[in-house]
Amino acid sequence: MKIGIDASRAFLKDRTGIEEYSYQVIKNLAKIEGEQARLASTSGHLRESRRVVLYLRKNQEIDFTLPNNWKVKIIKWPRFWTQFGLSLEIFLHPVDALFIPAHTVPCIHPARTIVTIHGLEYEFCPEAYSFWERLYMRSTIKKSCKWASKIIAVSENTKKDLIKLYKVPADKIEVIYEGYENSNQQPVISNQKNTEKENSYELRVTSYGSYLLFIGRLEERKNIVGIIKSFEVLKERYKIPHKLVLAGKPGFGYEKIKNEIANVNCVKDIIETGFVSAEEKNYLLNNAAVFVFPTLYEGFGLPILEAQNAGVPVVASIEASIPEVAGDSALLVDSNNAEEIADAVYKIISDKNLKKDLVRKGLENIQRFSWEKCGKEIADILKK
Repeated sequence: MKIGIDASRAFLKDRTGIEEYSYQVIKNLAKIEGEQARLASTSGHLRESRRVVLYLRKNQEIDFTLPNNWKVKIIKWPRFWTQFGLSLEIFLHPVDALFIPAHTVPCIHPARTIVTIHGLEYEFCPEAYSFWERLYMRSTIKKSCKWASKIIAVSENTKKDLIKLYKVPADKIEVIYEGYENSNQQPVISNQKNTEKENSYELRVTSYGSYLLFIGRLEERKNIVGIIKSFEVLKERYKIPHKLVLAGKPGFGYEKIKNEIANVNCVKDIIETGFVSAEEKNYLLNNAAVFVFPTLYEGFGLPILEAQNAGVPVVASIEASIPEVAGDSALLVDSNNAEEIADAVYKIISDKNLKKDLVRKGLENIQRFSWEKCGKEIADILKK
């Protein structure tokens, strides 16, 4: 059996949500395959002949060990990589099954094609996308749902949306939650050997003092304007000394966000970091007072788990998949109500017992999710 996996998103330099999902799933599939091969060899049993091909773009490199029966195929197609480059490769070198971790199925594909759909944000927050973005994503995902033999939805909410909006049969969809590495990693402390870069992260984060934190793309769907408005309420009504740190690169609607920042009285207390590396994100999370994530729509909501893993209390929206992921381990608010967001943040800041309780519940909550579990469930589907 020959399995193809689209790994083009997994090995981008600056990974965000979908790219991180692709990376972690492929890494754990390789780990599972390697362990199964080891067990088979030590027990003296012959394994079923199976080959896996990872499709990458040019200049992409894999940073973990692959099993012996896995190989890499570089597709040097400059534009329309999936529909032309990947389709041509599959036409010339067919596979028995194809796994697409990032929602775009190529027009040429085997009968057994499995695709992960991460959410339908553009349908619920159309104002946060350009007309052409909405048209492209709607067309692409509808076709992917039609062409795939099996769809993986990252939450029950995403499954519900696919059934309701695109009339996808329920039995065609399997819900497999995203994972998280429950490492509870702490930032490097001063008596350890730091690199120059780590020292710069530590110094920068320390200079912020007490702060509220958002991590993600700075775009309309993430409700950054709502976060800024709630921060203004916190400053004017509750006189909090904290700063607001917005970590992430600009996205659609950033000009509106920039104008909002420029016109609030607390502009000097709002810090934009731009894109942050995994290491710097770790420092930011471990030193934050509250993680604010009242987004308008999420297919899953991985940043919530990242914050909880760092022992940070979370304020998040009550919309879409967020209640499914957070449960009672976060304070859930109406994302369109800046005062409600502000009140929830202030409750955490002013009530040590509440903060302690949310941190405890958060650390318990993340135990429900792991990339290993996610990988095993996807591996089971690929074997069927």
